[in-house]
Amino acid sequence: MKSQKKRTAILVDLFLVLQFLMISLVQGEVHFYDFVLREKNFTRLCETKSMFVVNDIFPGPEIRVHKGDMVYVTVYNQGYYGLTIHWHGIMQLRNPWSDGPEYITQCPIQPGTNFTYEVLLSTEEGTLWWHAHSDWTRASVHGAIVILPTVGSTYPFPQPDEDEVIILSSWYLGHLKERVDEAMEEATSLPRSDAYTINGKPGDLFPCSKGTTYRRKVDYGKTYLFRIVNANIDSSLFFAVAQHNLTVVRLDGAYIKPICTTYILISPGQTMDVLLKADQVLGRYYMAGRHFSSDNAKVSEFGHDVTAILEYNGNYTYPTSPLFPKTLPMYSDFAAALNFTYQIKSLASPQYPINVPTDNDITTRMFITASMNSLYCEDSGFLSCTEIPISTSVNNISWVNPRSTDLLQAYYRNISGVYSTDFPDQPPTYYNFTDETYSKDTVLTVQGTKVKVLSYNESVEIVFQGTDVQGGSVNHPMHMHGYMFYVVGYGFGNYDNETDPKGFNLVDPPHVTTFGVPKNGWLAIRFIANNPGVWFWHCHMERHLTLGMEAAFIVKNGDTAETSILEPPAYMPSCNVPLASRIENSDVFVEKKIDQ
Repeated sequence: MKSQKKRTAILVDLFLVLQFLMISLVQGEVHFYDFVLREKNFTRLCETKSMFVVNDIFPGPEIRVHKGDMVYVTVYNQGYYGLTIHWHGIMQLRNPWSDGPEYITQCPIQPGTNFTYEVLLSTEEGTLWWHAHSDWTRASVHGAIVILPTVGSTYPFPQPDEDEVIILSSWYLGHLKERVDEAMEEATSLPRSDAYTINGKPGDLFPCSKGTTYRRKVDYGKTYLFRIVNANIDSSLFFAVAQHNLTVVRLDGAYIKPICTTYILISPGQTMDVLLKADQVLGRYYMAGRHFSSDNAKVSEFGHDVTAILEYNGNYTYPTSPLFPKTLPMYSDFAAALNFTYQIKSLASPQYPINVPTDNDITTRMFITASMNSLYCEDSGFLSCTEIPISTSVNNISWVNPRSTDLLQAYYRNISGVYSTDFPDQPPTYYNFTDETYSKDTVLTVQGTKVKVLSYNESVEIVFQGTDVQGGSVNHPMHMHGYMFYVVGYGFGNYDNETDPKGFNLVDPPHVTTFGVPKNGWLAIRFIANNPGVWFWHCHMERHLTLGMEAAFIVKNGDTAETSILEPPAYMPSCNVPLASRIENSDVFVEKKIDQ
């Protein structure tokens, strides 16, 4: 019996090896990564605190592969609460099982357990990223994904001499999960970051930070490809390098027409590939990021600029301080923000063509409002309006996650009572969306787990309309899982479905996974629903996601096995996960009054 079991085990192992070899031959290389999640002490801003990270580093480890490769990432949770990982910008064709959003495509990975993600690369190329998709855990659990061109192919721009990943992140004093939990329990405003970091360091301008600033050494005459990831929880950032020009060549992993500029604007969730020629006088130059605020002035808090140092190799006398970029726009410079954004166009070349649905192709049109609200709810013993006065919504539905199982399992296994399929194509009422209003009809919203069902291969147009309900209009960086979408138009004021479509760009629109709905404005996108599964979409500002500005698509299977969802893996995490943070037991939380 033992020998028979041994032979069976050997045959199974041989089968797996042959399977991986076949995958490698057809799709490229196969890569394996281990992500060990646990708490580790970090010292920033004069404070030492415990923080949940991957493999003891912040930001987390880089994944570097080629286009078309396959990646297996085994996540070992040695922390105190459950979490999931999302592969931001990777389509995961037919494989929603490994997309990662908590309670949407899986339940959290329980403490003391592990789960292996199967990351299927297809057309993706460039810089993307991975991050936790459980509450605010992504503040410290994130890292870059570098997808190089297929072996033997090149970039559609001059080959850089070297590349460098630059991750822009948020930093919070104290234990962030506990701060968020307390804010939710006490119905107070969610925390705002105490600093930003570049590759984990706040830079010279923050307390107790001088001497620890991140540095990138360069050689005169070389060209560097900066792979910039905005992993911030809530903030869009201007970014510039003193006395150096930048050339943006890629956004969200898609090639764009080169933008020559002295600064960029990058929203939460976005990635940009930027060329820099080291052609200035030998010296040291600040790379700096500054918060771009679309909030009302009364709720905006402007901290110090985050900095890193570009340092030339060679023999020269160091200046007292690196030069600071004079071209970095100010916090509320809307003109600078628009000037940069208007320049973003797809490369749209024969080698990198686009496929924008035309007007006649569109089979589903949706008009979706994004609002700050107050929660309407009856006294049911579960939630009351007194406990959660502030919420966010899309089409006046404030999303609430299922808990008994995840959405994907419920759909795949036809489990009833988990969600409904009546997400509306239009808001319940039409009004002056960009007028600051406190009308009861527009302020109050209801919670729900409502999805929109799409048939396979439908051509979809969505217009997102920002509103100023309760004076809450800001830029909303909308992100879609499972898809890239074309940004065919955007503007300010109320969308006009007669005149605004006449200005749509169907020639070279940006092809992205994340793009901002302008403050008091609208964003029009199009995509073809050719990736079956359950796919989340949401504002990538964590405070808005936490409060309900999200929903999901169910894209039905096509008519063949090749156009249908893949079979689920043998093991998926259970939904029975402890969710409480360590507020009662923590000795690392630093009491700090949060100005709201």
